[in-house]
Amino acid sequence: MQSTRPIFLVNLLFFFLIVFQPVYSQGVTNSLLRADSLFESRSYKEAFEIYSENYQEGLYSPAMLLKMAFIAEGIGDKEQATHYLGKYYDLNPNEQIISKIKTLTGQTTLFGYEVDDRDRFVLFLVNYKQYLLIALSALLLLSVIMIFWTSRKNESRVSYWPTAALMILIFLVNNFLDKPGTGLITHSPTYITTHPSAGGELVDQIEPGHRVKIKSSKDIWFEVEWKNQRAYIRKDHITRL
Repeated sequence: MQSTRPIFLVNLLFFFLIVFQPVYSQGVTNSLLRADSLFESRSYKEAFEIYSENYQEGLYSPAMLLKMAFIAEGIGDKEQATHYLGKYYDLNPNEQIISKIKTLTGQTTLFGYEVDDRDRFVLFLVNYKQYLLIALSALLLLSVIMIFWTSRKNESRVSYWPTAALMILIFLVNNFLDKPGTGLITHSPTYITTHPSAGGELVDQIEPGHRVKIKSSKDIWFEVEWKNQRAYIRKDHITRL
């Protein structure tokens, strides 16, 4: 009977080529180090240009977002400053950021910044996603070694299910473990309705600064969670974080 080991190894190699294709490093790059140096020397405009380029490519850190917010506020762009602080809050929720956003937007009360234990747990997993993938990959490598070791003794007793389960788990973590989509209200006024149409019943009328969880997209509308209920907001009234 033909051994299943070569077929399994080919499938395993193909799996690694696919699952790690979208993984990109968000570590410190030379351009970010240069931007930090410019920021320290108070060359804020030049630093902001480099930060913006990296931000557009998805390369950022909490510290970089704070610096961008600082520069944006310094040039009078409170909307952009609020955006970067909102993004920072997604990564590191704390009361100081909420207070700063209130100051920038002139709001006394902000909704959508509540974070429960489940949100914190998901955020923890997302923040340590790369380490989790490394740990699971190490277990996968160990399971492959065990397959070789077992097959040399008695091929009929080889079990592939732990390896297959780890492959599936790595694929799910890599491609689906992510923080919920959020958005920042940036239009004044913004109308929240019960349906994605102009004829929808008005739920609330709000000003910039509030934060919503984005559930899905429908034409020119976002389906959002607002005060624990489903609602709809026009896309051009929200900036995605």
